[in-house]
Amino acid sequence: MELLTGYGLGSVAIFTVLFILLVDLMHRRQRWTSRYPPGPVPLPVLGNLLQVDFNDMPYSLYKLRQRYGDVFSLQMAWRPMVVINGLKAVREVLVNCGEDTADRPPVPIVQHMGYGPKAKGVVLAPYGPEWQEQRRFSVSTMRNLGLGKKSLEQVTDEAGHLCDALAEKAGQPLNPSHLLNKAVCNVIMSLIYAQCFEYGDPQFTELLKMLEENMGENTGLFPEVLNTFPILLRIPGLVDKVFAGQKTFMAMVDNLVNEHRRTRDPAQPPRDLTDAFLAEVEKAKGNPESSFNDANLRLVVSDLFGAGMVTSSITLAWALLLMILHPDIQRRVHQEIDEVIGQGRSPEMADQASMPYTNAVIHEVQRFADIVPMNLPHMTSHDIELQDFLIPKAAEYAWGSLWPSWSSSSSSPASCSALASWCLMDSPGPATVGSLCCCHPPPPMSFVQS
Repeated sequence: MELLTGYGLGSVAIFTVLFILLVDLMHRRQRWTSRYPPGPVPLPVLGNLLQVDFNDMPYSLYKLRQRYGDVFSLQMAWRPMVVINGLKAVREVLVNCGEDTADRPPVPIVQHMGYGPKAKGVVLAPYGPEWQEQRRFSVSTMRNLGLGKKSLEQVTDEAGHLCDALAEKAGQPLNPSHLLNKAVCNVIMSLIYAQCFEYGDPQFTELLKMLEENMGENTGLFPEVLNTFPILLRIPGLVDKVFAGQKTFMAMVDNLVNEHRRTRDPAQPPRDLTDAFLAEVEKAKGNPESSFNDANLRLVVSDLFGAGMVTSSITLAWALLLMILHPDIQRRVHQEIDEVIGQGRSPEMADQASMPYTNAVIHEVQRFADIVPMNLPHMTSHDIELQDFLIPKAAEYAWGSLWPSWSSSSSSPASCSALASWCLMDSPGPATVGSLCCCHPPPPMSFVQS
C-alpha cells in the first residue's frame, strides 16, 4: 500500500509539473513568431521577474535597451511586455496607434479598493464610455471651479504661503519637497473638498505621510508578484498588511465624502468637485449604465487627489533644481516676470501670451524632468506594427508606460544652441531652453507591455 501511495504521489507531482509547463508554453507562444520583439530568455513560470530590479526599474530597462535595441520584450511571469525606447518609436506607438494602445489592463492589487463594473475611477479605467464620461466630467468641473480662468486666486494665495514658508528657512539647508507637497495638496484639496490646512497642522502632516506610504505600496517585486498571481490576494489578512496605507487613505476619502454628503445643500452651487459628483449621482439614479455612483465617487476623488499631487509637486521640485543649477536662466525668468507682472499684482492666465521665455522654461522643465518614470499601464486592444515588429493584441496582459524620451538630435549641442536662440528671439510660441537640455542623463525609455 505504501508503494502504491508513493507511486500515486509521484504521478500527481509529474502531472502537475507537466501541466504547469504546458500552461507556461501556451502563455509564451507569442514569442515564437518571427516578428515578435527580441528579449532575454524567460525562466519557466517566473519569466523575467528575477532578471530586472524592481527597485530601480528604469536603469534595468536601460541596460536591456543597450543589448536588444529600441524595441524589446519581457515576460513578467505569464504577462508579456513590449518595451518601447526613443522618441520616434514612442511617438509612433502612442500617436499613430494611440487608440489601439489607450486601454488599461486589470490591476489586481487595487481591486480591493472597491473597483467594480461601473466603479473604475479615472486613472486605471479601461478606455471606453465610462472613462470618457469621467474624464469629461473631471475636466469641465475643474474648469468651472477655477482652473484655466482669468483669476487663479487659490493658486496664487497658496504660492504666497509657500514663499513665506520658504523664507522662514532662509540660510538653512532644507528639503523643499515637503513644503511643495503641502502647497500642491492644499490647492487640490480646495478643488476637491473646498478645504485647506495650515502647514503646521498635525493632521495635514499625517495626511501627507499617508499619501507617501500609499504611493510606495504599489511598487516593487512583491506587488508585481501579486499582480501576476492574484490568487495570492485571497490569503486572509495579506491585503490589509501589505496595503495598509491604501486602506487608511481610502478610509480618509470615505470620511470626507460622507461629510460632504451630510453638509451639501442641493439648492446651492457646488462647492467643489465632490459636490458636483454627488449632484451627478442624483441625476443618474435609475440608470444602471451610468458611471456616476457612490462606489465610483471615492475612486475618482482618490485618483485625482493622488495623481494631481504627485505630478505637480515633483514638477515643481525639478523646476527648483534646474533654476538653482542654471542661475542665468533664473535671472532671465525673474526679469520677464518683473517686466510683465511686476510686484503689485498676482499673475493671470492672460499673462502667458506676454511671457514667451518663462513659458519656454516651463515647457523645458516638463520635457526634461523625470516626473513618473514608469507611468501607468497601457494595453493593446488590437494587433499593431512597430518598426517591423508585430505587437499582438493582449486582452488583459499588455502594459505601457510613457517615459520622457529624448532623441539624439534634440540633445546635441547644435540643437541646444538652436533652441536657445528661439527663446532669445522671444517667440510667442512654445519653445525649449537649450541651456537646460545639454546636461541630462542617458536617455531613458518608454515602454508598452503587451
